Amino acid sequence: MESSPHAYTGPLPTPSTQAGREGLTAILARPARTAVALDFDGTLAEIVPDPEQARAHPRAVPALAVLAPKVASVAVITGRPAEVAVRYGGFAGVRGLDHLVVLGHYGAERWDAVSGEVHAPAPHPGVTAARGELPGYLDQIDAPPGIWIEEKGHAVAVHTRRADDPQAAFAALRDPLALLAARHGLVLEPGRMVLELRPPGTDKGKALADHVRGTGAEAVLYAGDDLGDLPAFAAVDALREEGVPGLLVCSASAEAPELAARADLVLRGPSAVVEFLASLAEQL
Repeated sequence: MESSPHAYTGPLPTPSTQAGREGLTAILARPARTAVALDFDGTLAEIVPDPEQARAHPRAVPALAVLAPKVASVAVITGRPAEVAVRYGGFAGVRGLDHLVVLGHYGAERWDAVSGEVHAPAPHPGVTAARGELPGYLDQIDAPPGIWIEEKGHAVAVHTRRADDPQAAFAALRDPLALLAARHGLVLEPGRMVLELRPPGTDKGKALADHVRGTGAEAVLYAGDDLGDLPAFAAVDALREEGVPGLLVCSASAEAPELAARADLVLRGPSAVVEFLASLAEQL
């Protein structure tokens, strides 16, 4: 990329694609018109065997508190309930994050730092029905030992990370759980050793596109780590076609190579993502 007054320098890594380089240049040129959106688990927080023990990287909140006042918006888009992501992230009451938005359940819920309130729809009846049927169904299909169920309010998830062979368990359960989801009017969302049953019509792509349009942003950065982030990557591609430059960042893992193949910038996990956000804040 040719140098310019707004070209990135110093510690910021160079995106591998032309679209990504254009996106980063636009972000640096127009930070006040930039929307920054981030996944939580695997991006701002390390993946851990017990999701209830997940917490934001220690440097995540300080980095975001410096970045947020310089950009149009910062949003965390997660499959978790919004209130849980806020609590595990330590986002509430932080100076600099006064206008942070957390879009939980893939955008079905919204928490605004300015009010501290969560706005959420009524639970989907199919989730309640599937949740009640799931333990017996797993026994019926001889699910391997170590599988466990996570209650997520507006969704229910089956984790395979504790199984003797997590990947084999994941592959064995994917089709049967897809059938269960369809029977209750739900969709199956695969992730990193987790299969989530949730209502249709909500995904990170729609949540991101709606948020960007709602802010009137003229550039966008999205960072994620998992298959559930692919719709958000597709949303950035669509925004690019509309003339909104974007940067796609992957928090890389061996469990989701598809995301790294689609990204403009591949970073080694949450620590590197947080370092990138801190460096970006310094450049703006």
